[in-house]
Amino acid sequence: MLGANTVLLVAAKTVTLCCGAVLTTMTYRAYRRTNAPAMRALWIGIGLVTAGAILAGTLHQVIGIPVTVSVTIESLFTAAGFLVLTYSLYTEGPEAQ
Repeated sequence: MLGANTVLLVAAKTVTLCCGAVLTTMTYRAYRRTNAPAMRALWIGIGLVTAGAILAGTLHQVIGIPVTVSVTIESLFTAAGFLVLTYSLYTEGPEAQ
């Protein structure tokens, strides 16, 4: 039987997956529409944060990797995602045509 903490963790990861998938899809479409380097970086950054959260939850719940290892993996993806998101704020806009 699942404990309350496990149910809460799975619920949080599910919300993260749903919202992250929507945000990643929307920013990808915006990138395709504008071809702006900032949008590409935004899309990749949000995708990394989302992927890290889901990967960590999957590794812990399905494969049985210890929480400390899965949280470390999630933190690495989150840090990389935020670095890319920060980069997106400093990139140039699309080239003038």
